[in-house]
Amino acid sequence: MKRDLLLPCLMAPLLLMAIFGDGRREDNWPSFRGQYASGISEGQNLPDNWDGEKGVNIKWKTGIPGLAHSSPIVWADRVFVATAISSRGNATFRHGLYGDGDASDDRSVHQWKVYALEKKSGKILWEKTAYKGMPREKRHIKASYANSTPATDGRYVIAFFGSQGLYAFDMKGRLIWKKDLGVLNAGAYDAPDYEWGTASSPIIYNDLVIVQCDTQNESFLLAADVKTGKTVWKTTREELPSWGTPTIYPGKNRVELITNASNFIRGYDPATGHELWRLGGSSKITAPTPVFADGLIVVASGRRPESPIFVIRAGASGDITLANEQTSSKHIAWSKQKRGSYMPTPLIYGDYLYVLANQGIFDCYQLKTGEEIFRERIPHQGGGFSASPVAADGKIYLPSEDGGIFVVKAGPKFELLATNHMGELLMATPAISSGMMYIRTQHHLFAIGQ
Repeated sequence: MKRDLLLPCLMAPLLLMAIFGDGRREDNWPSFRGQYASGISEGQNLPDNWDGEKGVNIKWKTGIPGLAHSSPIVWADRVFVATAISSRGNATFRHGLYGDGDASDDRSVHQWKVYALEKKSGKILWEKTAYKGMPREKRHIKASYANSTPATDGRYVIAFFGSQGLYAFDMKGRLIWKKDLGVLNAGAYDAPDYEWGTASSPIIYNDLVIVQCDTQNESFLLAADVKTGKTVWKTTREELPSWGTPTIYPGKNRVELITNASNFIRGYDPATGHELWRLGGSSKITAPTPVFADGLIVVASGRRPESPIFVIRAGASGDITLANEQTSSKHIAWSKQKRGSYMPTPLIYGDYLYVLANQGIFDCYQLKTGEEIFRERIPHQGGGFSASPVAADGKIYLPSEDGGIFVVKAGPKFELLATNHMGELLMATPAISSGMMYIRTQHHLFAIGQ
């Protein structure tokens, strides 16, 4: 039986249909990969070069205790991060490219916390403990006990700690509600004894907090009232464990909640949890988050033999699974096998779809047609890539596990502009806001800017 590498760290999306609070929309990065998980923020004037060890173009650097792969989020003048602090002290994980699926043996008492930092200075404004106790499940040796990225709408900060529960704080750090979702055993589909931990992040749609919980036992989607935590709807799913974050597609005629999973990629009505469509043929392990542009929804996964990329036309209904040898249909604009990403979420930027593999293969396709534009290898070290690409002002940023961030020019010709080093391992996807990039490394949160 093959053991698969799975880092449930991706962390990772989400979205806001309404903007609350005093933050301007373009300054907010409210969830995993920002608004609608797009990973894009324009008008930033970020530097091409920086150095985390030498302090070049580092605006501030703040230590964050614990071990976590969750990404930072930004609202108005604050940055939020989640973490899990082991009573053993300095908890570790094993990065790199390997196929070992073992779980960590750290079942010591942990504290699951949320931190709020001042955006301009990095000063910690508050820290709150959501849960303290022994982990209710194990984690993959490459993961952490805090893989899920928080989400905010400017009124509430939602933190999801898997089997330790779902929590809502106000912007001042007061706990508003908490919700126990039970023990969520997410692990190898073909080896139930392996436990890898959860990674799917919460999203906010209108006044609903939506979480995707695909496990060895019960799999379900759940929507809770963002103000009270009361369950609004719960939809049972016949699914294998999955780690991707759901995405809201805000279509003109119909809003769709998109989920990536092994048995079926699905679209739901986010107001009711009713299934709208399903697409089979995916991988047995799914982690990337769905993304969209121009009426096309892109869903990928990287476990072989399938490793597919599907580009789905919004507005589908029923079972839209492709027949054998079929690559397109009325509802599928195009698809490819053995080209999907294992951990990083794809990036749609301009007319192109960019897909980054764990091994550092970087592909560019014409979004509308699927034509391959280029396929290049990023000159990284041995750790590979788990965090997802982000983009600003015509540049794409590719964070590697070894702490190198590669700056690539967007467009049909591959051009590596710079390689920057953080000096620490890096598993979390960066956030971009107000002319700064916020990078969460193993031990610190950095702010990068001119």
